[in-house]
Amino acid sequence: MNDVIRAEGLRKRFGDTRALDGVDIAVRRGTVLGVLGPNGAGKTTAVRILATLLKPDAGRAEVAGYDVVKDAVRVRAKIGLTGQYASVDEELTGFENLVMIARLLDFGRAEARARARQLLNRFRLTDAAARAVKTYSGGMRRRLDLAASLINHPEVIYLDEPTTGLDPRARNEVWDTVREVVADGATVLLTTQYLEEADALADRIAVFDHGRVIADGTPDDLKARTGRQTLVVRTAEHYRTAQLAAIVTDLTGERPDVQEQTGLVTAQVPDPTILSALVRRLDDASIVAAELALRMPSLDEVFLTLTGHVAEEPEDENETEMITEGSVA
Repeated sequence: MNDVIRAEGLRKRFGDTRALDGVDIAVRRGTVLGVLGPNGAGKTTAVRILATLLKPDAGRAEVAGYDVVKDAVRVRAKIGLTGQYASVDEELTGFENLVMIARLLDFGRAEARARARQLLNRFRLTDAAARAVKTYSGGMRRRLDLAASLINHPEVIYLDEPTTGLDPRARNEVWDTVREVVADGATVLLTTQYLEEADALADRIAVFDHGRVIADGTPDDLKARTGRQTLVVRTAEHYRTAQLAAIVTDLTGERPDVQEQTGLVTAQVPDPTILSALVRRLDDASIVAAELALRMPSLDEVFLTLTGHVAEEPEDENETEMITEGSVA
């Protein structure tokens, strides 16, 4: 069996709140599972159970062949965890942080210093190694946090919304780091509400809603579930946009969306052969297309189809779950 993470029937309640309601998860070795869901869907609760920080009320889970309840100590030796907020000490330097964590993991003094230098170099932080972490940018802090989670060479890494609050450049830096970690053979479980992030990093995606997994598959599998693709077309002659929109309406039977300023015409289509039919109609009308494409649905559209609501901004879920979980800690 190549599943390095496997959970079956996980259930967890906090008072009247049902955080998990029979969750099944399987993650193959050396891949990224993106766990996608709105605020309060249960993503963080699932991660905390898989990281041995919480015990499930029912169900079972194994990580790297060990039961997360019965063999919690062995599981902890196999995993690394990076939460939504950086866990490093801001008053210490990057080097001091990594050495401290390595020493806590029973590394010898010389071994700890060597491992710290190795990770600082790998995460492109060598030039900032002697600076206090409080002087680091957001992206640098997240990279240092990731480095800290890798000190003990974990087989499995949990990334719980690792790019929350980062600007696009810093987010891309973290994405590159995640790709490097996976290329080295690690298995990653990534929770996120950024649909673009799941699409960019995940081999498979599990969609959570109300404590359950409501869909599971590759990004393309999930996109195919909507059953429709989006036609995108724009004429090179802006004054002919209305004529173009009329042709699209005639072919699809529905009025397309038209961006008046850019002239971009978009419409959902159930049949990809419409594209070739449109090309013929444009040729008959002597309309030159400056842009013409048929694309799969975005994950935003998939999310709306599956859950009946749009994804929310990643601000409140962890606060809600931390409050409820803290009451039983």
